[in-house]
Amino acid sequence: MLPGDLDVAVTDWLQTQNGDLLRAKSGELTEKYRQGGNSRHVDLAAYLTTRMPATYAAISRVLTEVANVAPEFAPQSMLDIGAGPGTATWAALQQWPDMASVTMIEPDTRFVELAKSFAAQSNIPALSSASITRAKLNEADAKADLVIAAYVFAELVEKEAGQTALKLWQQTHHTLIIIEPGTPRGFARIELARKALTKAGAHMIGPCTHSNTCPMTGSEWCRFTQRLARSREHMHAKQATVSFEDESFSWIAVSRVAVKLPLARIIAPVEIDKHSLTLKLCGTEGLTTGRVARRDKAAYKLHRKLAWGDALPPPMDDQDV
Repeated sequence: MLPGDLDVAVTDWLQTQNGDLLRAKSGELTEKYRQGGNSRHVDLAAYLTTRMPATYAAISRVLTEVANVAPEFAPQSMLDIGAGPGTATWAALQQWPDMASVTMIEPDTRFVELAKSFAAQSNIPALSSASITRAKLNEADAKADLVIAAYVFAELVEKEAGQTALKLWQQTHHTLIIIEPGTPRGFARIELARKALTKAGAHMIGPCTHSNTCPMTGSEWCRFTQRLARSREHMHAKQATVSFEDESFSWIAVSRVAVKLPLARIIAPVEIDKHSLTLKLCGTEGLTTGRVARRDKAAYKLHRKLAWGDALPPPMDDQDV
């Protein structure tokens, strides 16, 4: 769910739009993203109704994971690359509300105007005073403690992902986060960015719990999902029959400061039967499978709470993981 001020601003804007046209445009937008497309030339009403809540949910999940692994990270400044209507900025300020300054860079004039309008309606000082500029992805030269590029690498030729990640790294004082749709194309860009950043000496925050060569091969790709509730408008626009959807995403976060990484991360839905639960994991040993027996009550209770995308807790004495 979008934060209060943003939800009100988006709802007020959408009330001026044509509902029947919104349904048609939402279908087109959904199909475009399934094919690995980007937000260029999209219908704004369709984007705000169907894509913004989903990207906000995914970004918020990533930021929570970053905060869990790097709890001492407290950014004072942020650079939002390819900001769109400001989704990543709003999410970041929910996670780190004490940030003092925000810069948003966005190439689409329509999104720039939306971002300015929404920011002006916020009670958060860093948002109401944010610098929001129209510029291309590679034209930004600002620097910040936290740099986020969310759902923007899809606008690049795939082979440019590594070079672009290095440019953003040069603009990063502390932590860089890149998020893409959880598609093979999205992951391919994340993987190229990961290779370039680790080679440049960046310290991993996540989702990887190591800086070794990515163990994903062949048709495999690393992705996660975040469930979000659909609004009535969202359900109408998508002609949906269920009240939720799962946003699939891939991501990487790196830092200039080394952090203590988890042992492994769950990279698929947890499988549960009457005897045990099974976890597909990625860690320093590559891709492995962990099992926790139901008879190991303490370990089972702890791991039963875990889900796809969570980091594995420290080992316990009586567990197979």
